[in-house]
Amino acid sequence: MKKNTKVALLACSALAVGALTAKAISATNQVKITTSNGQRCIQSNGIPDHSIGQFPNKGNPNFISTQNTKLCVTMTPSKGSQAKDLRGSTGFTLNGVTIRPGTADWYDASSPRGHSRDRSSGWNLDGMGPGNTLGLDQNNAHVDNRGLYHYHGPSKSIMNAAQGTLIGYAADGHGIHYVGSNQTSSWQLKKGTRPSAPGGAYDGTYNQDFEYVAGSGSLDECNGATVNGEYKYFATDTYPYFPRCAFGTVSSDFSGPRGVAGSQQGNQQRNQINRQQGGQRGGGDQSATLENGNERQGKGNFLQRLFGKQQGQNARSRQQGNRRFAQSNNGGRRGPPQQAISACASASIGNSCSFQTPRGNLSGQCVLTPDQQKACRPNR
Repeated sequence: MKKNTKVALLACSALAVGALTAKAISATNQVKITTSNGQRCIQSNGIPDHSIGQFPNKGNPNFISTQNTKLCVTMTPSKGSQAKDLRGSTGFTLNGVTIRPGTADWYDASSPRGHSRDRSSGWNLDGMGPGNTLGLDQNNAHVDNRGLYHYHGPSKSIMNAAQGTLIGYAADGHGIHYVGSNQTSSWQLKKGTRPSAPGGAYDGTYNQDFEYVAGSGSLDECNGATVNGEYKYFATDTYPYFPRCAFGTVSSDFSGPRGVAGSQQGNQQRNQINRQQGGQRGGGDQSATLENGNERQGKGNFLQRLFGKQQGQNARSRQQGNRRFAQSNNGGRRGPPQQAISACASASIGNSCSFQTPRGNLSGQCVLTPDQQKACRPNR
């Protein structure tokens, strides 16, 4: 991080944070926001300035721990003409906690919990959905397998560190504000029933239960609006709760795998602790709730590396041919070919798609790859 010349915020307060072991412990909120050389940077230990719920809990097997979060965004953001999807951390609040509205959990009838990292169903769980499947606390937040406490939706607690209506900053540097019902989302719950498993009425359990209806609210698809000549994002009490896309240039600090924010130092040790503790607790499909965990897929087949776990021996048998296909279209770089990415640029996850390759036209379905790109996965 660059040398800081101005300290904008320094907070330090004590709070009880719940059980990390058999005994409850105390932790201290530590956050510093500085401005220098056109950058606004936050350094935080990831512990909020308010009380939190009990972790682990029924929907979340993870233990909170201090972090070493360092993020910088521009102080002079500008609004572009095209929205860019954000995955993982999409911003940070003034109390030093990251904003991560998305999840890595998908409907999976074969999982004991009913959801896993297998994206093949096309139905991605929303953390704020009914039933509190992922164990959010009273602050609409929970913990990932690294011990990172993060928000999926706004709450009154976020306002503790607010500066007026400003509660934080998005990955592109634009401010995030909370003004209650004075700004309303244009994302609406669909009517009718889901066309594929899990079926049932659209009720907000999955992100695909919602659709953007321009003009139905006061905000655009990224939950933003221009107010008094300044473009801002807003946190809302209804979906999508926080901005999940950005119209500005996204900071490189948010462009890592799945948008993982901050230093990864100590993650291996925390993962080891969680694995040990998880083994002691036993039961359930724990991998399904390790929402932001490290992928441990090894050297699986091409489709597995691109699009997540694939079922069936037929997918594994195509490993070599698919690898050659990916490399031939990417100059040797493994990953979805640009044609596959372009085919889904303006489509939604789950939509049909097709693209041209040297071997002919391929048809498939738009999916989200492990590096959080939309791409067309061939039906093979």
